Amino acid sequence: MQSPREPARAGRPRNTQIDAAVLDATLAVLDASGYTRFTLEEVARRAGTTKPAIYRRWPTRQHLVLAALARRLGEVAVPDSDCTLCDLAECISVFVAAFDRMPPGVLGPLLADCTAEPGLRGDFMTMLFAPPRAAVERTLTRAIARGDLRADLDLGLTLDLLGSLVHYRALFGHAATSNAEIEQAVETLLQGIATDYPRLVEHSRQLQGEPDLHQLHP
Repeated sequence: MQSPREPARAGRPRNTQIDAAVLDATLAVLDASGYTRFTLEEVARRAGTTKPAIYRRWPTRQHLVLAALARRLGEVAVPDSDCTLCDLAECISVFVAAFDRMPPGVLGPLLADCTAEPGLRGDFMTMLFAPPRAAVERTLTRAIARGDLRADLDLGLTLDLLGSLVHYRALFGHAATSNAEIEQAVETLLQGIATDYPRLVEHSRQLQGEPDLHQLHP
């Protein structure tokens, strides 16, 4: 007769201080060296730990970098001023701010490095791409509920239109996105998706109490 199996012993508790030190060191190395020259040896040295300790927590360097960047991205605020014109401009700024938090020259090479592995690509999209997109989607949904945007609006397509200018420029790095360009993009978009664009401009001016606000929107 077999003896009762002994309960499994719990492993060593994970040291959250090491986790934080490694993530901080990862961001420091990315800021200093970019992604193409990123090494786990340098991360381990800065964090005061070892490569095996890092691999016990993150199976690949891509997983580690994604976790560090997601930590820096943090929680994405949802624009909600009751002014659809202002909120949509802020929505583009949400995408801009998300990219601005990332170390320069990291997202493009990282995405390329994750593309061959579906799981990693999915993690990239979930951890870095989805949070700002979800925040902007909530803003659009509220604007539809207010009657400011068309009820038959294709949310997915509109989200892509709002983010594409920022994504394109951030990934290729050929130009910045200024406040004036954000306003021009919002104007162009709203003329196609708003139920009454002139009314939104007037509502924005009344809320702000500034007749010259949104100078690009006659």
